[in-house]
Amino acid sequence: MSEVAIDRLSLTFAALADPTRRAILARLADGETSVTALAEPFAISLPAVSKHLKVLEKAGLVARGREAQWRPCKLNAQPLRDASDWVARYRRFWEASFDRLESYLDGIETSEK
Repeated sequence: MSEVAIDRLSLTFAALADPTRRAILARLADGETSVTALAEPFAISLPAVSKHLKVLEKAGLVARGREAQWRPCKLNAQPLRDASDWVARYRRFWEASFDRLESYLDGIETSEK
């Protein structure tokens, strides 16, 4: 994996580390919306939501457009796929480890009978 890809992963995981940012992404999964609409369910200020959006934008998870005076935000899920692919490699490792453990325990159980 290249340094650029690893750096992108770092940005993605750092952005996902905050529950407010994850909630923003969940809302954007339903479709693009304005910053004001994104801010409604949170007990934080509009500038605080904007700061969260900047972190998400830097990670490439959110894109902001410009349509007249409306600045819609939309989800860019590609970094999430990259993170999922990275995690999948380790999932395969653990699944293989658990499969070996299961085989070992089955062997012990069979020899005890």
